[in-house]
Amino acid sequence: MRIKFIFAIFILIVAIMVALSLGSVNLPLDDLLLAVISPESLKMSSKIILFDLRLPRILLAVMVGASLSLAGGGLQGILRNPLADPYIIGTSAGASLGATIAIVAHVPDIFPFLSSVYLMAFCGAVVAMLAVYKLAKIGNKLPIENFLLSGVIVGSFVGSLVSFLLVFAREDTHRVVLWMVGSLAMANWQSLLMSLPHFIVGVIILLSCASDLNILGMGEEKAQSLGVNVERIKIWVILACALVTASSVAATGMIGFVGLIVPHITRLIVGPDHRLLLPMVAINGAIFLILSDTVARVILSPQELPVGILTAMLGAPFFFWISKRKD
Repeated sequence: MRIKFIFAIFILIVAIMVALSLGSVNLPLDDLLLAVISPESLKMSSKIILFDLRLPRILLAVMVGASLSLAGGGLQGILRNPLADPYIIGTSAGASLGATIAIVAHVPDIFPFLSSVYLMAFCGAVVAMLAVYKLAKIGNKLPIENFLLSGVIVGSFVGSLVSFLLVFAREDTHRVVLWMVGSLAMANWQSLLMSLPHFIVGVIILLSCASDLNILGMGEEKAQSLGVNVERIKIWVILACALVTASSVAATGMIGFVGLIVPHITRLIVGPDHRLLLPMVAINGAIFLILSDTVARVILSPQELPVGILTAMLGAPFFFWISKRKD
């Protein structure tokens, strides 16, 4: 198992090097080595490409890929369903509404270090998640069936509000649509730093719940008999998944299917033990999104394809394959 982790980290490093090198302007390996050994010796154009454009974009891809994959793995664990996706908890719909309002209403940035689109998208995601939780909760319990149904209800309602706002978007329609399909094109150090605290907190919560998720896989009644506080674990996992998904969607828009594809493939490689599965899911999610974004950048160069379109093209047939595999 240790060999698999080492190999995954090696692939991640290779993916980062490839992503740094390839683009509308290809950088030679010498420049990458020089950037590590003696960055002051680099040409100014290479410095700008590496440190201002590609490095923050790649690091954000690492964070978002790991976040969405971990959220998918965590939700599949508590729902005991390989078709679960982080967007079912209503966060993406709420983020879409918040971002659309910010774009259409031309809401100014309140803080110099925090864009209004990111702030309103994150707030919208949190509000939508709370609405799903309130609708689903019965007494002190959170039935999984109610949770899924509430996610669909909130998502559909909020989606209709987004469609309503698009009628008035006019010249902003293209910007809203581009945000909704998901792209890393606007990544910078600011968006990376805004997402980092939520990512760290979410990862810590999910990894700390790994052992309980293993027991929960036996069934809720069995888990309770073994001393697991099932309702508390549900709340913590959903909270962590909502947190990392909200920050990811707020930073990049809706990049779909990452949280469906990566946990499922990783489970086939390392097995169902969440203590091993979740860390590997994070690494594989980072690799998947880095490589997907690199392909999206170069496939139509110099024009760029939003990475959310590419992941959707990969995810739709994968979803079909999983559903058929379950039959």
